[in-house]
Amino acid sequence: MAVLYYNQSMSIENLSDEELIVKIREKDPELYAEIIQRYQSKLSHYLRKFIKDFDEIEDVLQDVFIKAYKNLYGFNPDKRFSSWIYRIAHNEAINHIKKYYNRGRISFDELEYEIIGEKMDLVERIDLKIDREKIGLAFNDLKLKYKEVILLYYFEDRSYEEISDILRMPVSTVGTYISRGKKQLKEILLKKYGREK
Repeated sequence: MAVLYYNQSMSIENLSDEELIVKIREKDPELYAEIIQRYQSKLSHYLRKFIKDFDEIEDVLQDVFIKAYKNLYGFNPDKRFSSWIYRIAHNEAINHIKKYYNRGRISFDELEYEIIGEKMDLVERIDLKIDREKIGLAFNDLKLKYKEVILLYYFEDRSYEEISDILRMPVSTVGTYISRGKKQLKEILLKKYGREK
């Protein structure tokens, strides 16, 4: 029966994540490999923003997929699977950095220069001459709760609703944290480096 399913015109690639999860739970657990394929690169990229060491990223990523698989029956197919698995990845990353790093510092190496770009108007972009190293140092001085929402919103392109689901906080709190995080980052940059002309 599984062979017939794979040969049907409706291939697994055309299924939504949520439809695929239903099939995994009801018929074919081996289809979970498709979930791994869909999310391995995305989640690895996301985890790089928290964890610098490649081997540690791989370990955490493996833990994410194992935990997600073990908890598939707890997933509600009426919700977005991407938010659900990002929440697991986020929690695993935070647990990892709390265990192995000091005070939840996040690696800035892979963050895009967009932090001072068009999407994030930090006092009229503060000054585009501020280099990434300075931004990274300032970013790491942010409170962790602000880092989390800024990473998800600006670098993972998650909506307020998705961030609310991932971090389990009200949508209004997401907006507040983004606003406060931007303000705090601006203040840190101005205090440390001032405006560069």
